[in-house]
Amino acid sequence: MKQPISIHKAEIIQRYKPIDSQTHKGIQGHALIIAGSYGKIGAAVLASRACLKSGCGLVTSYVPECGYEILQISNPEVMTLSDESEKFISNITFNIKPQAIAIGPGLGQETETQKAVHDFLKTNSVPLVIDADALNILSINKQWLNLLQPKTILTPHPKELERLIGKWTSDEDKFDKTITFSKQYNVVIVMKGAPTFIIDGETVYENTTGNAALATAGSGDVLTGIITSFLAQSYEPSIAAILGVYLHGFTADIALPETGYQSFIASDIIKYLGKAFLSLEKNK
Repeated sequence: MKQPISIHKAEIIQRYKPIDSQTHKGIQGHALIIAGSYGKIGAAVLASRACLKSGCGLVTSYVPECGYEILQISNPEVMTLSDESEKFISNITFNIKPQAIAIGPGLGQETETQKAVHDFLKTNSVPLVIDADALNILSINKQWLNLLQPKTILTPHPKELERLIGKWTSDEDKFDKTITFSKQYNVVIVMKGAPTFIIDGETVYENTTGNAALATAGSGDVLTGIITSFLAQSYEPSIAAILGVYLHGFTADIALPETGYQSFIASDIIKYLGKAFLSLEKNK
């Protein structure tokens, strides 16, 4: 493996595009977040709010029927579509034209949900972020990996990565297997951890932001929302992943003096996004 490219603020500023003063919501991108199941609707709430708070012009959530009111009340700025099933997603249909889609947070792995994911992947041509249970569904049905659009972004934590690529014997083996997987399926992999690495074929990026405060429930759902937002704003997939991971970690660095490690929660990542963006704008 080649030496990873270290992602510092200077690299981020080169890749980051400030908002055009003449823009409007219709050209800031429309993202669709397919997420949630009974008891895990919070994942859809967090991902869609993070997506909106990262500059996306419009965000629509697609949730089971039981999540409809929760989304409408908790995220009034987010539009909501609901599945025909009450407790889980069983048939993904929508008549909007998003620029990017995320699928997986809190999704569950019901048989009907697995079929819905398969049918969606078979016809989808929109840039995509795959997380959480959608990754686990792919691990159970590895032949479906061939349905993915080029440069689809996968965001596994260590256990999800292991299910996808198999067990590894050392760090070197883990990277070799992940690079091989990335090349085989032409996907971008966000290898979550401390630090997080972004792998796009032979190219490996190492993130430099973040701390132990991020080890908290919902942190990954928020990251998915942020990356999807950049994808909807027409960033290249690998750059969307790099920017998303950097800013996600940066919020925890900014917040730490105020929150400490223990009381920082996933909602705080979203809360501190404004300060993280302002820091980039200043340097731009």
